[in-house]
Amino acid sequence: MRFWSSLRRRDAPAAWAFLAPSLIGFALFYLIPFAMSVFDSFLAGPDGGHFAGLANYRELLASGSFRKAAANTFFFSAASVPLNLALSLTLALLLNRGSYLRRWLRTAYVLPLVVPAASVVLIWQILLDWNGALNAWLAWFGFDRLDWMKSASARYAVIAFYLWKNVGYNIILFLAGLQQIPQDYYETARIEGAGRLRQFGSVTLVYLTSTTFFVVVVSIMNSFKVFRETYLIGGEYPHDSIYMLQHYMNNMFLSLDLQKLTAGATLMAACFLLIVLGLFALERRYRRFMD
Repeated sequence: MRFWSSLRRRDAPAAWAFLAPSLIGFALFYLIPFAMSVFDSFLAGPDGGHFAGLANYRELLASGSFRKAAANTFFFSAASVPLNLALSLTLALLLNRGSYLRRWLRTAYVLPLVVPAASVVLIWQILLDWNGALNAWLAWFGFDRLDWMKSASARYAVIAFYLWKNVGYNIILFLAGLQQIPQDYYETARIEGAGRLRQFGSVTLVYLTSTTFFVVVVSIMNSFKVFRETYLIGGEYPHDSIYMLQHYMNNMFLSLDLQKLTAGATLMAACFLLIVLGLFALERRYRRFMD
């Protein structure tokens, strides 16, 4: 009701006029192509073939390469997102304590976001090569060398790269949320005998609910977009442990198998939508519980 009543306001035409270019662009380049790809996923051929129902999806789910890519993507998101959340929140709490170098550290954490990915990948290739810096350090400490990107260790290298790339942005978000919490709440909690752990659970986490929810959603989105860095490091056909859904869809695009490509993209979008809706439901329940 509030939305429709706002449409009747005097400034509604001006607001829609300013929003129209963005809405039109979003529809032309996102909504309409996505709707067309969903429709194509139910066709039997790329040249306007007959309606095939769920045949493309059944064939997709029966594909071993797709199941492997989906399992690797799920493992990567399930491992990297909680690590990203915990590491960024911990560092934000440390920086929020009034460090003299806080401003410079903020800049250092944000730098990975603005540095071009291609140039950063060159540095990581030097680090992770068989004769690279990381193996040289391992050998100096008496450990065996690892072929990082051609063994099961590749997934951990990609997780480390993801954390290095995304932790800084989340730190800035958590710092902004921490600085909005009134210090009076902490003083009241201390007067009532609450320790640091109780203050963290009853004050900090409660007032960081919205920020945490946003950080989790952004982290999940970024975990689905790790293909670019993985592709630059491992190539079109990397080690099986880092063969992601984006690799599968890229290979389907190169082979012009558009039906599997659109079906895979639709399933990926549906899974992400379900995850976001589940997070919304958890946030609402948590807010009701705290109220």
